[in-house]
Amino acid sequence: MKKSWQKVVSGFAIVVVLGLVLTGCGNKSSNSSDNNESTVAKIQKRGTIRIAVFGDLPPYGWVNKAGQRVGYDLTLARQIAKDLKVKIKFVQVNANNRVDALNANKVDLVLANFTVTDERKQVVDFASPYMKVSVGVVSPKNQVINNVKQLQNKNLIVTKGTTAETYFTQDQPKVNLLKFDSKTQQFNALKNNRAAGLADDNSYLYAWVKNNPKYTVGIKSIGPKSYIAPAVKKGNKSLLNWTNNEIKTLTSKGFFEKDYDSQLKPYFGSEVKPSDIILDK
Repeated sequence: MKKSWQKVVSGFAIVVVLGLVLTGCGNKSSNSSDNNESTVAKIQKRGTIRIAVFGDLPPYGWVNKAGQRVGYDLTLARQIAKDLKVKIKFVQVNANNRVDALNANKVDLVLANFTVTDERKQVVDFASPYMKVSVGVVSPKNQVINNVKQLQNKNLIVTKGTTAETYFTQDQPKVNLLKFDSKTQQFNALKNNRAAGLADDNSYLYAWVKNNPKYTVGIKSIGPKSYIAPAVKKGNKSLLNWTNNEIKTLTSKGFFEKDYDSQLKPYFGSEVKPSDIILDK
């Protein structure tokens, strides 16, 4: 009787172990599937592409008074969905969670004014760029900052996860950075006189000062020139290759010139020219 009981226990243990092994294999398969949810074939089968965008960054991506998502990046996003022959789902992000949205499989593509950097290339795959920018600094007209030396030992506002934060952290350590999660927060902080200036991509700083005439872009360009590009999850060659071809095709058709005229030109002052933003064909 004792030996029979031992056989039952041993058999049960084997079943449990096999069950754990099979469960582990199942999880591995599930994770592998999750990692490939954003291929072109799966997006088209799903019928929807999920695109990460900003919601508070005019004129690139924001929600207007009518509750509509509009802007330069949004126009591109809708064209991409149209050419893929799928519907579009916008997922609003902040600058510091764009990579997380991709890695967590919450989005297929990022079109949120995403600047290409060597550091970011380690964690996402960038497609061909569609815009060029550089860092600028905006400040009150009655206390203009027009030289980086004026910022030494003073507070400067930046958004977390931006190239402005990276540049001043690495190249201007004597500048005290006040870091915020969103564009809305950073501009409110500037208006509340919490810093001598604010650093961000110069192109939309020009747009911002046009609507806020008490301020000016005293430093129009600082640090290296940068490029804005779509981003996909690391290793997603399917969507990466498709997006590269899409950017090439749209560029050759003059799509970005039209996008500039409709979405950017009305918001920029005379300081900005199309050639400052749009890449050559």
